[in-house]
Amino acid sequence: MATLVRNAPESNVPENKASDEAKADFLPLNGTDYVEFYVGNARQAAYFYRTAFGMKLVAYSGPETGQRDRASYVVQQGKIRFVLTTALRSDSEIAKHVEKHGDGVHAIALWVDDAASAWRETTSRGARSVQEPTESSDEDGRVVRSSIAAYGDTLHTFVERKNYSGTFLPGFRAMPEDTVARPVGLLHIDHIVGNVGWNAMNEWVDFYSHVMGFSLYQHFDDNDISTEYSALMSKVMANSSGYVKFPINEPAEGRRKSQIEEYLDFYNGPGVQHMALATHDILATVSQMQRQGVKFLTIPHSYYTELQERVGKIDEPIEELERLGILVDRDNEGYMLQIFSQPVQDRPTVFFEIIQRKGSRSFGKGNFKALFEAIEREQDARGNL
Repeated sequence: MATLVRNAPESNVPENKASDEAKADFLPLNGTDYVEFYVGNARQAAYFYRTAFGMKLVAYSGPETGQRDRASYVVQQGKIRFVLTTALRSDSEIAKHVEKHGDGVHAIALWVDDAASAWRETTSRGARSVQEPTESSDEDGRVVRSSIAAYGDTLHTFVERKNYSGTFLPGFRAMPEDTVARPVGLLHIDHIVGNVGWNAMNEWVDFYSHVMGFSLYQHFDDNDISTEYSALMSKVMANSSGYVKFPINEPAEGRRKSQIEEYLDFYNGPGVQHMALATHDILATVSQMQRQGVKFLTIPHSYYTELQERVGKIDEPIEELERLGILVDRDNEGYMLQIFSQPVQDRPTVFFEIIQRKGSRSFGKGNFKALFEAIEREQDARGNL
């Protein structure tokens, strides 16, 4: 059952666990709770993430559980949890979302201790309310959720589950042990990147700063992120704990169509471009994902002939990095390794990054040119450059 929550108490983060900064944070976040995709066929999408990404099917909601207008499959690996939802009726908002955007992210759910307080604090600062704090319950306890609008048709949902012991949420049933999934060592979501329209980046930077209490983490301009043909601008916003990081991209002037413009054209507006998924062993993770059918961008040999000189000594064999197409970058805290998939649906929209951090907290600035040239080669093959 679901009930609207009124007059809920303020956030109850324990005093002895909160730093001075966290005490002053009006929107304390524990991390990403789940990411919900609206897709054309959730059963088949779930099978893809199970066999290719190695995620386990852990929960389900649909007609068999009393849900009449949709079916949702929850897949999980480590702390990464995707909800894949499809419409059962052609006139539903889910079907309209898929018709407009194709398969894409509908909601980024954030784990909080107090969903009512999160909703009050953000809407009082100008966020548009999508769902007031609403409680749902079953034999495993109760969950409170609330939602606000973000860029495009994307939502942020606040999830309070401290009084819930079930597998996922009320209305979902736990699934038996998954014999299909082949885990690849994915751990958690490192960051989630949003693409917005021309000259809209600062508007959304202000939104995350004022409405959600985030701060500017890093900034890249068109001098940092450009090739012979295209460019983009990006600012990374992070919450006070650093658990949640949202880079925001916008197009910049170039000779041809940038990857951001291609995304906006095919997604029909702003939305989530990619998610970075962390691993402790990127060589093993990417090797297995490739064996399981995940396609990644290809990087030319010239990138690796200059790699050692650019990044210094690293633990991984360069020939193995080249074989897999993994990029490396270093900052003053260490280095990081990253690789980017091709889009995971036919529209050139959502893709994934696999990342391993070895001290570095950056986003691979030294790789931008090689990465975006690789993306442009894919664009050109699609006739969209």
